[in-house]
Amino acid sequence: MATDRPKTLGELKASGYKVETVKDEMRRNLIDRIRSKQALFPDILGYEETVVPQIQNAILSRHDMLFLGLRGQAKTRMLRQLIHLLDDAIPVVEGSEVNDNPFAPVSKESRDKIVAMGDSTPIAWVGRADRYQEKLATPDVTIADLVGEVDMIKHAEGRYLSSELTMHFGLIPRANRGIFCMNELPDLSPKIQVGLFNVLEERDIQIRGFPIRLNLDLCMVFSANPEDYTNRGRIVTPLKDRIGSVVRTHYPLTRELGIAINDQNAWVERDGSHVFVPQFIKEVVEEVSRLARSSSHVNQASGVSVRMSIANLENVLSNAERRALLNGESWIVPRVSDLTHVLPSSRGKLELTMSEDDGHEDKLIGRLVGEAVKNVFDAYFDVKDFRATVDYFESGKGVEVGDTLSVRDVLDRIERVPNLRKKAEELGRNIAGSLPGNEARDAVTASVAEFILEGLHVHNKLNKSSKTGGASYRR
Repeated sequence: MATDRPKTLGELKASGYKVETVKDEMRRNLIDRIRSKQALFPDILGYEETVVPQIQNAILSRHDMLFLGLRGQAKTRMLRQLIHLLDDAIPVVEGSEVNDNPFAPVSKESRDKIVAMGDSTPIAWVGRADRYQEKLATPDVTIADLVGEVDMIKHAEGRYLSSELTMHFGLIPRANRGIFCMNELPDLSPKIQVGLFNVLEERDIQIRGFPIRLNLDLCMVFSANPEDYTNRGRIVTPLKDRIGSVVRTHYPLTRELGIAINDQNAWVERDGSHVFVPQFIKEVVEEVSRLARSSSHVNQASGVSVRMSIANLENVLSNAERRALLNGESWIVPRVSDLTHVLPSSRGKLELTMSEDDGHEDKLIGRLVGEAVKNVFDAYFDVKDFRATVDYFESGKGVEVGDTLSVRDVLDRIERVPNLRKKAEELGRNIAGSLPGNEARDAVTASVAEFILEGLHVHNKLNKSSKTGGASYRR
């Protein structure tokens, strides 16, 4: 904190500092951002025209907010970034547990201190990061956790049981003059949700049966899955009525946007290695999640998180890295055979509508991968252009590939297949751009060749026999 800031109540008064409510503070800072064309959430993609305007309107209206959406839609990430709409620091009575406003303290301790010390009352400055409190709603959360409780130790020290000084403040009073976030609100038991009524409506709390009220200055924000979509609980209607704005979030609206989010969040920079992920691999990985979000076998009420695409991309890349290490290659370039390794990173991220017997989830993921390859393949190639390639397999010949085969082995095996390497090199040049050296270009060619073979298979032009670590393509 800056050393030239007022350190006593008298200095604060002399400085002309004006206290405003936290919602007015957020509104003022948001107006400045809008006027200066600054993004509200610069690292959140795809919400610029849909979700962000809803949030901006809610803040301009000085509303409490509920972010409603399926898992993996950046709800918590956005809520945590709301602290950037707070000033860098605000003054409080030094030692206050509830960030007391020096001009209008709400706790008895601070009021007594100001009466005793007057303008000499010491002032502390609280940064924006310390003005955000977050709690994950779980069934064991109590009113005492959120609001407060009688502290029997303080009572044993001689304080009266009905004295405010005997109280232990919960998370909500401690978030005074800041933002309080309750994640997964439906998981909070109904009787605890009822306990939030007064906080939202009147901005005060009562602890136990004692007539002690704290007029709090808060922005309350929540996250939740749509209540009809969860078996764990629901938001009680009177509480929902007290929340100013309900903001609906969504998954990426286009494949391209999903790819951009994956590129932003996935760990693709591997130490000491050259990495190149072909565009069609990125498209297949994202298409798997998009297909899952429309599959009748997947419980759409649960949703398919963006985290599935991110984890799948990382696993595909990791298997390519493992292959490069085994073969002493310097370039890490994922291939279609690496897509078999999306199973571990997809399991648990889908809720099936079918029986949960062993293997059903893996079979569904395998089918989704095949359909994704088909959709993406059609954007790059026409199956009719591979008549000569298919004729080669008609004669009973075949090609084996594997997720640990070196680039040289793959190129040697496709060399004798008419038109395959030529087509692979053509697309490779288009997507690889100016990658340096023959090793990089060969790795991309091998990746495209596997993509073509798999594309012919999903179009029923080739048969495929899968085995551990590889596959054989024949007619």
